[in-house]
Amino acid sequence: MNEVKPKLRLTVQNFELPLKNPFTISRYTVTVQKTVIVSITDGIHVGYGEATVNPYYNSTIKSLKASVASVLDTFETIDEGLYPEKLWQQLQPKLSDNYFALCAIDCAYWDLYAKQLQKPLRHFWNVTNKKLPKTNFTIGIDSIDVMKSKIQETPWPIYKIKLGTKNDLEIIQSLREITNATFRVDANCAWTVEETLKNAETLKKLNVEFIEQPLQAEDWKGMKTLKEKSVLPIIADESCLTLADVSKCTDFFHGINIKLMKCGGITPALQMIQIAKAKNSKIMAGCMTESSIGISNLTQLASQLDYIDADGALLLQNDIAKGVTFHNGEIRYAEGNGSGVILH
Repeated sequence: MNEVKPKLRLTVQNFELPLKNPFTISRYTVTVQKTVIVSITDGIHVGYGEATVNPYYNSTIKSLKASVASVLDTFETIDEGLYPEKLWQQLQPKLSDNYFALCAIDCAYWDLYAKQLQKPLRHFWNVTNKKLPKTNFTIGIDSIDVMKSKIQETPWPIYKIKLGTKNDLEIIQSLREITNATFRVDANCAWTVEETLKNAETLKKLNVEFIEQPLQAEDWKGMKTLKEKSVLPIIADESCLTLADVSKCTDFFHGINIKLMKCGGITPALQMIQIAKAKNSKIMAGCMTESSIGISNLTQLASQLDYIDADGALLLQNDIAKGVTFHNGEIRYAEGNGSGVILH
């Protein structure tokens, strides 16, 4: 009599995660981050993935849940031990309009797969003892006094400062008065070419490491000028969403910022990293204010990166999971296999 192997079971939960402080970028303000958690179990192990709601990318609780529900039948027929990349290839045509949902499933399956093989997830590609990059801590747009107080409340070696106001240079000059930490600035598409070139001159003197996405995502002509003339490196974010964007972006930027939700998960992120390395482009990976589930998945890629922005869970009032932690910017992996994350 043949033993019937248990099928994988996929479930979805959604949560509302209040932030410690209102978080403002050039486009909008968030006070509560809505998120969806995908769990995949084989009856013994559970893998977790996450996707957050984001108005800029039309990601909603309803669309995320509907997209996950649309591929439940795929999990009825998955072969035991199917390599995650093969599953991604099966799911991508069905979820090509919702890479946020694809990301949550891909990360959950990688987590499960690593747990089944009794390995930490990063061990699949972490083959060196390379020193890991430290994560930055993000300071959202606010009054200068409030931005200063956030820095004073959380001493950190690297800060990402959100800009896109009428007094951007004044903000950085004022923040520089209270800390010698490295600054990175992210204008979220709010600047012009002229502003960027001019701002870069001043920002370089203020120990800013690089500028992230200063121009509108489709302003390729402007980006070309910046790559040639900017005194600071320019990193692509909104211009670099998926695997298909990497080759072009490496020609127009000094580096790329990979977001797992935008590209569809760990599987395509690994491919994006390979292409960027081949083009000698700087590689960053960032978060989208996830809980420790998304952050624990993201940090598994740290050994492959030049920079990492993994502070999402640090911005929350209460986390829904236990996983990776940070000490003065340094990554401290949770014990255990997979991503090491446990949902409370």
